[in-house]
Amino acid sequence: MKALVLSGGMGTRLRPLTHSMAKQLVPVANKPVLVHCLENIRAIGVSEVGIIVGDHAAEIATAVGDGARLGLRITYIRQQAPLGLAHCVAIAEDFLGDDDFVMYLGDNVLVEGIGEAAESFVARRPAAQIMVTKVLDPRQYGVAEVGPDRVVRALVEKPRHPRSDLAVIGVYFFTPLIHEAVRAVPPGARGELEITDAIQHLVTQGRTVTAVEYAGYWQDTGKIDGLLECNRVLLDRVVSDVRGRVDEESVLGGAVIVEPGATVVRSRLTGPLVVGADTVVQDSRIGPHTALGAGCTVHGADIEDSILLDGAVLDGVRPVRASLIGRGAKVTSPPGTRAHQLVVGDDCRAVVA
Repeated sequence: MKALVLSGGMGTRLRPLTHSMAKQLVPVANKPVLVHCLENIRAIGVSEVGIIVGDHAAEIATAVGDGARLGLRITYIRQQAPLGLAHCVAIAEDFLGDDDFVMYLGDNVLVEGIGEAAESFVARRPAAQIMVTKVLDPRQYGVAEVGPDRVVRALVEKPRHPRSDLAVIGVYFFTPLIHEAVRAVPPGARGELEITDAIQHLVTQGRTVTAVEYAGYWQDTGKIDGLLECNRVLLDRVVSDVRGRVDEESVLGGAVIVEPGATVVRSRLTGPLVVGADTVVQDSRIGPHTALGAGCTVHGADIEDSILLDGAVLDGVRPVRASLIGRGAKVTSPPGTRAHQLVVGDDCRAVVA
């Protein structure tokens, strides 16, 4: 089996951050979302991975390389324009050949992994297998109508009147039959080749398509709220590991990770949280569910439930809540007591009054 990971797209819902970086490289719990995806793929024994890339191709290649560090062999496949998920399958056909494959949307985090779904696919080997989860408002998703035998009867994209509460999430398993289906369907209303249409074509042709319900934590990290929620869930699973320097005047409580080269001075850290390598925290309060990237500087600040990307500076800002601050950004503030919620892109300079 091979893997196809989709890491193109514009990431418009995460702007301004994604003006300068791929949305799949935004970190949760100090690890890029894309790496979480690749680790789940490696865990099911797949090592040959094709990554669909767009405008941020060079940045993704720099971050992931040839995959050796992750125990993978990676091939990059350029998509010139975001023409749909099925289009990604079409342009990857030479890479995929006659192999079965798992297709994984590179901005989806499935914390419990995809092992159970992979085992089900291998054991039954339907033409295609989708992963679904129950949602409160199915109208926002592709919806699967599934029989008691887990066979998919129909797929409908964002129906006005859903006949099921099972939303299709971003991991699919395919046999080579999907290539025939992709060639058979026309572009949808958005002018894109929809993978939902290709899978429905398999159903219409009498091919077996099955569904596996995912009961673990799943998040599409394409929005700020989703990123922060995912960061909280992952941090709730960490255990304390202090390898940096923490002075005697600092107080640590809960699960706190201080990575090598980091320094904590006269500060209170209440986990779960992580302080990245070579980051300096001084005269500050770092609250739960905060992830500070590598090489950050936090001075005289109070921050909680937030993500600082590598090299960010937070100076004198109190308090900061539910915020996302980009790489190399510098945020300062005169003394004040109002709470701040910030979304600051890479290399910005912001003064919060």
